Amino acid sequence: MASLSRKPPRLDIQGNRIVAQGCWRADMLAAKGVAYTITESVESIHETDAVEWDLTQIDGLDYTGAQLLWNGWAHRLPKSLRSTPEQDKLFIRLTHAGDLTRPSEETRIDIPQAIKEVPLGFVRKVIRLDQLLGQLTLDFCRFLAAPQRGPWREISANIFHAGAQALGIIAIVGFLIGVVLSYLSAQQLHMFGGDIFLVDLLGMSVVRELGPLLAAILIAGRSGSSMTAQIGVMRVTEELDAMQVMGMSHGFRLVLPKVMAMGIAMPMLIVWTDIVALIGGAFAGKMSIGLSMAYFFSALPDAVPVANFWIGLGKGVVFGVIIAIVACFYGLRIQPNTDSLGQGTTRSVVTSITAVIFADAVFAIVLQGVGY
Repeated sequence: MASLSRKPPRLDIQGNRIVAQGCWRADMLAAKGVAYTITESVESIHETDAVEWDLTQIDGLDYTGAQLLWNGWAHRLPKSLRSTPEQDKLFIRLTHAGDLTRPSEETRIDIPQAIKEVPLGFVRKVIRLDQLLGQLTLDFCRFLAAPQRGPWREISANIFHAGAQALGIIAIVGFLIGVVLSYLSAQQLHMFGGDIFLVDLLGMSVVRELGPLLAAILIAGRSGSSMTAQIGVMRVTEELDAMQVMGMSHGFRLVLPKVMAMGIAMPMLIVWTDIVALIGGAFAGKMSIGLSMAYFFSALPDAVPVANFWIGLGKGVVFGVIIAIVACFYGLRIQPNTDSLGQGTTRSVVTSITAVIFADAVFAIVLQGVGY
């Protein structure tokens, strides 16, 4: 090929023969109006097969210029084409690439087929969840068999990130919930002279129900989504594949530490939530109806049987395990693209909160005669 010139690209029409001349490279086509003029010239020749195209006089042709000609030829080579071997390589690659334009037809959704896919998708998720639980059970047995070789660093790191770093937001929300609940209840009880029953109402509702449920929902939105995103990013950056190549188990190094950490951290977070919510409730009771905070906390042990405290801690263990399992389940199913990462994180949070509320309803039905 001759040395590259700085002549702008142009088409020389010689009867039934079209000769392309000049430099058809990106830097020359980027000049103002050049690409637009050349595109119009190429597309104006409707009968591409009726003329002979001669590209041998082009001083330089890259993918940009080749793509411009390819688009003007309606994504196929003319029947009569003279070109150099280097130019042929560019057009061969464009031929193999095919039509890269998006289809103009609207995508039609087969509604009956979509309805049929719903139960099949649910069954697939159940099977995958069962596989995850089975592997988690095997990993936990392996941990019990040799605890000194367990992933203690991963467990402690997850306890810190999911538990210790969440104390601030849980304290703020818990205190405000206690204030709101106390204000609403105190006004109603004061109307009937039942000020002292504020301790019973607030204590039972916070220790048995609101404390565990509130902490679980906050952790599902904060730490559960973080776990899903962490595993998803590892999928995008191919770290999960690297772990598999090195013989490191995803379940033992990723899933098990998160499940154990959440099972340990959630009961402690629930105790923290109970404390700050009761402090907020006692403060609101003092401000609204003048109920002494000293009387509130002295009457609290008699108003709330200790069984409710242990029920709350038991809920915390179950809720923490559920949040971690759901987070890991959706994290491991994320595909290596950003859209899947966002969708997986959203589904993880929604599913975790739904599962926690469902588990709380089961606890309320099973333990309805305990702690009163």
